[in-house]
Amino acid sequence: MIEQLLRTPFTDLVGVRHPIVQTGMGWVSGPRLVSATARAGGLGILASATMSFAELEQAILEVKGRIPDGTPFGVNLRADAGDAADRCRLLIDHGVKVASFALAPKPELIARLKEHDVVVMPSIGAAKHARKVAAWGADAVMVQGGEGGGHTGPVPTTLLLPTVLDAVDIPVVASGGFFDGRGLAAALSYGAAGVGMGTRFLLTSDSAVPQAVKELYLGHDLTGTVVTAKVDGMPHRMLRTALVEEIEGGSTLRRLAPTVRRTWEFKRDSGMSWPQLISDGRAMRRTQGRTLAQMTLAANTPTMLKAGLVEGDTGAGVLASGQVVGVIDDLPSCEELIDRIVTRAAEELGRARSYVL
Repeated sequence: MIEQLLRTPFTDLVGVRHPIVQTGMGWVSGPRLVSATARAGGLGILASATMSFAELEQAILEVKGRIPDGTPFGVNLRADAGDAADRCRLLIDHGVKVASFALAPKPELIARLKEHDVVVMPSIGAAKHARKVAAWGADAVMVQGGEGGGHTGPVPTTLLLPTVLDAVDIPVVASGGFFDGRGLAAALSYGAAGVGMGTRFLLTSDSAVPQAVKELYLGHDLTGTVVTAKVDGMPHRMLRTALVEEIEGGSTLRRLAPTVRRTWEFKRDSGMSWPQLISDGRAMRRTQGRTLAQMTLAANTPTMLKAGLVEGDTGAGVLASGQVVGVIDDLPSCEELIDRIVTRAAEELGRARSYVL
């Protein structure tokens, strides 16, 4: 385990040794991966959207039991969830350092977290969104370019990142397309304060994803992902598999019955009541502008991701993935990965400095 080689506004803000974030991936970013990242000096983030309230509390306690006292880690939350305020209270009560959000949390929620020294870091996909959450008091933002896995946008990181950096003066973490030290050095050169990585951490020995599924990921090249809106109604980057090709070619009517079934499965797995599910659906429609059809399709995502990433059933599940899957060929531990990324980034930054007259 290496000592700190790079100090940025993000490492100062969060108290981590290295400016690397393991993002909150549903069914992937559990206590095992988060604690391994935290012990290696990065910021591990628990994915709570696929957890019930009780499961989230248990996961937080498990992470704390696996890491030295005071080691920072984070939790990713759905800002539009009906129990978002209660989950934030959970973070406060257990001393979680970072609250990350896939959507912008309300100003009052940001203020409440900041009152208790919780760092608020929403994920954003446009400069205007960064300006909005910064004005509301967010401490940092994570920006994901189109290369990233899961829900993503059309603009590549190299174009999106500069616009966000020009828009705000809080630390910006760049994600989408990062996997090695050269990428970290490039992001820092742009002006970012760190990088976030999802697929690269999924493909580590500390990830709980089944080995056969990891091998499937490693077998894909740079053309091995596709962005489709037919799984849950929103653009979603995932591995190009036979199932995804079938979904892409299927009609809305053919997808209706499986969608209804998966809605029932998600209700069962999440422990949510029908009123809670309906309330969250309404919030999704209000905050994200989704149509009724898109909200219905959204029930596909948790159960289909679980089938692939937890149960290893790639014939019934989908596998979210960034384009970097095409350049990854090994499964290091989180410590090995972070050490080599930081070491290489420091070398590259030193080399670049030699070009300055």
